Amino acid sequence: MLFLFFFAFCSLFIVRKGAKLVGLVDHPLGRKQHQDVTPLAGGIALCITLLYLLFHNPNLLDNSSLYAICIVLLTTVGAIDDKYDVHYSVRFAIQAILSIAMMTLGNIELSNLGNIFGWGDIHLGGWGYVITTIAVIAAINAFNMVDGIDGLLGCLSIVTFGSLAWILNSDGQQTLAYFCLALVVAILPYILLNLGVLGRKRKVFMGDAGSMLVGFTVVWVLLLSSQNGKTPPLQPVTALWLIAIPLMDMVTLTIRRIQRGDSPFKPDREHLHHLFQNLGLSPRQTLIAIIAIAVCFAGVGIYAELKGVPDYLMLYVYIVLFIAYYLLVCLINKKTIPR
Repeated sequence: MLFLFFFAFCSLFIVRKGAKLVGLVDHPLGRKQHQDVTPLAGGIALCITLLYLLFHNPNLLDNSSLYAICIVLLTTVGAIDDKYDVHYSVRFAIQAILSIAMMTLGNIELSNLGNIFGWGDIHLGGWGYVITTIAVIAAINAFNMVDGIDGLLGCLSIVTFGSLAWILNSDGQQTLAYFCLALVVAILPYILLNLGVLGRKRKVFMGDAGSMLVGFTVVWVLLLSSQNGKTPPLQPVTALWLIAIPLMDMVTLTIRRIQRGDSPFKPDREHLHHLFQNLGLSPRQTLIAIIAIAVCFAGVGIYAELKGVPDYLMLYVYIVLFIAYYLLVCLINKKTIPR
C-alpha cells in the first residue's frame, strides 16, 4: 500500500506537467471560485494508478480486464470533455455503452433489489438491463456533479470506498475489500494536492475524467458487492446510504431545475456546497460539514448492514431523510438566493 501511495503521488506530478503542456487545465472563469489556472490531472493519474494495480494484481477484481478497458475509455472521454466540452448526450451515450458492456461481457447487473418493500425480494428480470444502465449513468453523474470545491470529490469517494472496505472485510470478502482500500490509498495523494497541502502552485483537479472514473468504479464495486450470490455482503439498499450526499444532491438539483423550467443539465449555484457557503461557511468549513454528514449516512448504512436491519426499514428511513434534505435545501435557497 505504501508503494501504491508513492506511485499515485508520482503519477500526479508527471501527469500534472503533461496536462499543462497540452493545455488540459481549468481556467478561473464564470462560476468557478479558484484563482489560478489548474491542471486537470487527477483523473488521468488515478486511472494510471489503477491500471498499474490491476496489471500486477489481475485477480484483485472480477473481470479486471473489462474494468480496465472501461476506465481507459471513460477517462479518455472525460479528458476530451475537460479540454473541448463534449455535449452531455455524447457522454451519456458512452456511459450507456459501457454499462451494456459491463452487463453483457462481465455479467454484472442489478438483478435483485432486495426486500425493499417488506414482501420479499424484488427480482428485475428483463428490466435489469434498463435499471442497471440508469444506475450506472446516475452514479457517474452524481459524483461528477458534486465535484465543486477543493477536496469534496476525493473525500466523498474515500467515505464510500472506506465504508465498502469495512463491510466487505466484515463479510470475509478480503480481496474486494483490499481493492476498495487500495482505492482509498490511490486517492489520498490527489486530496493532498487538491487541498493545496503542498502549496497552491501544485494544485490539481480531478476534472470530468476523474469524477466519471470515480463514479463508474463506485457503481462497479457496489454491483459486485450487492449482486453476489444468494447472500451478498451488501444489500442493494445499503448502497443508497454509502453514496447519500452525491445522490441526494443530484436528484434534488434535477428536480429543482425541472420545476423552474430549466434543463436538468444547466449549471447553477444550488449545490449543497454552494448553500453552505451562502450561509457563511468558508470552503474548508463547508468541506468538513459535508464530509461529516456523509460519514453519518455511511455509518448508518454500515451499522444497518452489519446488524441485519430489514431492507424496507432502511429504505423508508432513507426516503424520509431525503425528503427532509430536499425541503431544507429549498428553505435555504429561499432565504439565501435573491429572486
